[in-house]
Amino acid sequence: MALKLDNVTKRFGEFTAVDRLSLNIPEKEMFGFLGANGAGKTTTFRMILGLLDASEGKVTWDGKPINYDTSSIIGYLPEERGLYPKLKVRDQIVYLARLRGMQKQAAIKELDYWLSRFKVPEYADKKVEELSKGNQQKIQFIAAVLHKPKLLILDEPFSGLDPVNVEQLKEAVIDLKNAGTTIVFASHRMEHVEEMCEHICIMHKGSPVVHGSLKEIKRSFGKKNLVIHADFDTAFLKDYPGVTRAKQTTEGIHLQIVGEHIAEDILMQIVGKGFIRKFVLEEPSLNDIFIEKVGDSYE
Repeated sequence: MALKLDNVTKRFGEFTAVDRLSLNIPEKEMFGFLGANGAGKTTTFRMILGLLDASEGKVTWDGKPINYDTSSIIGYLPEERGLYPKLKVRDQIVYLARLRGMQKQAAIKELDYWLSRFKVPEYADKKVEELSKGNQQKIQFIAAVLHKPKLLILDEPFSGLDPVNVEQLKEAVIDLKNAGTTIVFASHRMEHVEEMCEHICIMHKGSPVVHGSLKEIKRSFGKKNLVIHADFDTAFLKDYPGVTRAKQTTEGIHLQIVGEHIAEDILMQIVGKGFIRKFVLEEPSLNDIFIEKVGDSYE
């Protein structure tokens, strides 16, 4: 195991921000961290980075503590962005890369690669404050990955980006993972975590409430989603035995059901009532699991 958190606790006075968190984050994998604001995600990241000392427990990378000696193998994209607005992009990135032990020419070469990959080669000579928020985000991302870290921590990497930029950044993150980087990734957006991560941890008030392989978590959740689009009124299915949640849509109804056998029963009920355009049984979504475990939707 590359990154290990062993009974990590962080207290601020009387307040416990993170409570006995133990995680093994596999090497060369993308690990998703979920939790509402205040759940303890950012505090956990700061302890992993060595910016905050744990009140109890320990954080290790390959069995060794994380400290200044390991800073050259770690990349961090903070939720609160932190670039110097008046500095030109090239000067800023080179300065940050030099702090991580890179040579100037190597840093410039990497910067040119990333700027052309993000289709903004002309930004090298612009001041950060002259860029849009989304483009500042790209520069901050480049600063986090330029030195080819072995461990990359991304705190809300896609917040405030339009769909085109989200796709660009997602592709870059997946390429880094495929090249062998261990990535820990916190996001508000369930669908991004669902699409990109094999293992996840859902935090609630400083403690992990769900933790493990996403496939196994979904399997053990048991419930399924049934989507029905029909040309007749499906509202009566809300009260059908075995339905735990129902949501009417313009095209039909989305049901959460306790098992596949309920779907069979419902199909028998509705065949012959009119035209059924869609009848699909789906795995539970991460959002369903989150609502059940944390008692609260994410958005």
